[in-house]
Amino acid sequence: MQGTVRSFDEATRSGTVFLDDGTVLEFGTPAFDAGPLRLLRTGQRVNLAVAGGEITYITLSTFPVPAAFAQPRPANDAD
Repeated sequence: MQGTVRSFDEATRSGTVFLDDGTVLEFGTPAFDAGPLRLLRTGQRVNLAVAGGEITYITLSTFPVPAAFAQPRPANDAD
């Protein structure tokens, strides 16, 4: 899943993103710390892993989401 950084707090390493449909989701310190980033800026495109409606991993759109965080594809998804 992809989104755009809406806000980022360097002190708490948490923030919010806009999904492509305009929905705003928050991400906490664990999601940020799971990835390789040191900083995010408003407007940056990001790749996200989401589980149970919560962001569990966030990284720049040029970096892949590790398989451990990737959502399994539905069985009826065509390749």
